[in-house]
Amino acid sequence: MKHRIVVLGAGYAGAFAAGNLARRLSPADTEITVVNAVPDFVERMRLHQLASGQDLALRKLADVFAGTAVRLRLARVTGIDPERKTVAVTDEDGGGDAGGDAGGDAGGDVGGDGELAYDTLIYALGSSVAHRGVPGAAEYAFDVTSRPSALRLRERLARLGAGGTVLVVGEGLTGIESVTEFAESRPDLSVALAARGELGAWLSPKARDHLRRAFDRLGITVHEHTGIEAVEPVRAIADDGTSIPADVTVWSAGFIVQPIAAASGLEVAGTGQIVVDRTMRSVSHPDVYAAGDSAYAIGDNGLPLPMSCASAGFTNMQATAAIIARLTGSKVPTTGLKYQGNHISLGRRDAIIQMVDRDVRAKSWFLGGRTAARIKSGVLMGAGWGIAHPTFGMPKRKRRLATVSDLAEVRGAA
Repeated sequence: MKHRIVVLGAGYAGAFAAGNLARRLSPADTEITVVNAVPDFVERMRLHQLASGQDLALRKLADVFAGTAVRLRLARVTGIDPERKTVAVTDEDGGGDAGGDAGGDAGGDVGGDGELAYDTLIYALGSSVAHRGVPGAAEYAFDVTSRPSALRLRERLARLGAGGTVLVVGEGLTGIESVTEFAESRPDLSVALAARGELGAWLSPKARDHLRRAFDRLGITVHEHTGIEAVEPVRAIADDGTSIPADVTVWSAGFIVQPIAAASGLEVAGTGQIVVDRTMRSVSHPDVYAAGDSAYAIGDNGLPLPMSCASAGFTNMQATAAIIARLTGSKVPTTGLKYQGNHISLGRRDAIIQMVDRDVRAKSWFLGGRTAARIKSGVLMGAGWGIAHPTFGMPKRKRRLATVSDLAEVRGAA
């Protein structure tokens, strides 16, 4: 019987993990299934661009995994039973067939409630917007954490006439990239950012100055040291009682993971992320691995990796390397978990590249302007290309699984 590997989520972490496993493991021994709620790969790092009116190419997951022996199950994950090693799924849109077969094209099960059995599970369901219980935020605020939400914001911004007001809440990477994108694409709007602290406080002094100049150039109003306590249809209420005009409020003040891992009995951190060891394996259930935002992973500096695309890359590479090694009876390698820094878009023609030290403190050196923007664009294009070509560089000979006795010996030593 083939070893069943199930990957939950086809974002950056899950899609890369599935492609890597398909490249390196023999389909004679393994069966890889990816479960995703939507049929397309979502370039989450570019959703603020989609919301601002730019068009992003759709990549159908069935096309991405065609010819890889990876099966695609279009369904929503509703639960996990780690003792029985099953995943509960449901398809809210009814039945259908994605096409293809396990020997070649992506496809297989689409439709109805059901269970998927696994021998190894990769949990990469990612994160979504966290409204933090702020009154009105869920009802009236928009976000850019999914394609449907970005399209809703796009439609609302398109209907907003000249002089309309847009408020972005949150001074993190998503907030900065969103507010600068909106201000550049719609100079006829009054665009503002609400920051709980100082704008760009985590950047080096020179990078912070560059950021402020970019905000001034784009005409963005900054409300520093301002928490938002309530969101209403045409305004937001600050923690000091101030009313901030906002025909459109965009919420980017944090992210939260789905509660499925915690509800299943997997050991999770206070964030709800799955607690993993150095190889991204669950500390409570060794047949479960986590990658991306879902993983509570400790980096090489002893600090938890932040939720980011870079962390998705680190964790999925480590998880797949460990899975391949354990299944083939090899020594489990450790890949680097060093957070290098941030690439921050400031519209289409400007950006900041800020490197950090071991303690995630900004180094004095940074790169800004058009060169940084071109590098950031290259990073985005490279990530999208890698997803679209999961079998690029596929070895001619794929690794076979070790014998049962070999695997038992490796598990005992791991």
